Amino acid sequence: MNAPNRYELFVLDEGEKPVEVSEDTKIPNAATIKILKQDHTLGNMIRAQLLAMPQVLFAGYKVPHPLHPYFLVKIQTDGTVTPAAVLEQACTKLIGTLSSLEAKFKREFSFKDVEGPAVEDPYGTNASGTAWGTGTRDYMDF
Repeated sequence: MNAPNRYELFVLDEGEKPVEVSEDTKIPNAATIKILKQDHTLGNMIRAQLLAMPQVLFAGYKVPHPLHPYFLVKIQTDGTVTPAAVLEQACTKLIGTLSSLEAKFKREFSFKDVEGPAVEDPYGTNASGTAWGTGTRDYMDF
């Protein structure tokens, strides 16, 4: 009814910039970054990566309204690096982390094919008869 069309939530319009940086005039070494066509998933990952960096004093994000597909990231640094530069570093590290996770995920599923199909047990035990999580295998071993 009031919700926008689905494609408007992730497709950038003609001439629309995906990232807008505005320096904060009241707080030193701070900026507010508006990231368009994204939601809580990316916002929380960027915030967590920023907080892990020693140059960042404050990092937070908010989604002003659920019907508008953007979020705001507020960053304050210690002055050794600009907020825009630290955001770029955080995104680069995040991409590396996600690539590593993807490689590990693919490697684990390639091992699954080598080991053979697992027998599904409706009572929550794996093929060796132990309950999930008690042995060396866990619930991710399908």
